[in-house]
Amino acid sequence: MAWFTKAMVLILTLLSCCGWVGPMAAVAADPKDMGGWERGGAYDRLYNPQERDKFKGTVVDVVEVVPMTGMSPGVALLVKDAEGDEVPVHLGPRWFVDPKSIGIKKGDRVTVKGVWVELDDRDLVMASKVSKGDTYEYKVRLTADGTPFWTMTPEQLAKERAGD
Repeated sequence: MAWFTKAMVLILTLLSCCGWVGPMAAVAADPKDMGGWERGGAYDRLYNPQERDKFKGTVVDVVEVVPMTGMSPGVALLVKDAEGDEVPVHLGPRWFVDPKSIGIKKGDRVTVKGVWVELDDRDLVMASKVSKGDTYEYKVRLTADGTPFWTMTPEQLAKERAGD
């Protein structure tokens, strides 16, 4: 499928240069603007998979966040931990994470797996996985190397979600 996408970009670019297709077709074929959420970007570099940790708590709210200046909005859970502290748990960019379909809501007891980071003098968790009960998991990063799901190709993402 990747060869098809590359071929379409090449064809649209050539047709656009020849004036046979309007300029919008070439723009539509451009890679997605990650809005600061790209693999290897400043925010992503904060995630160190060797520093993974986990904690349990109760979801207090699902909120929109802008982790760093200039980034597109993201989705986070506010989770009250065993000590009573509210911990922001970043899930991913808003254009990838739909708060209504993540299967986690206010009041749910969850186990959060991810990496603790300090951002703007505040501790937070960049999640890799949030589990609810024994049967539900919402995964947003690969455990082994921290690759964000939103940076994967549709084929890679489908394979990961299928459990291959």
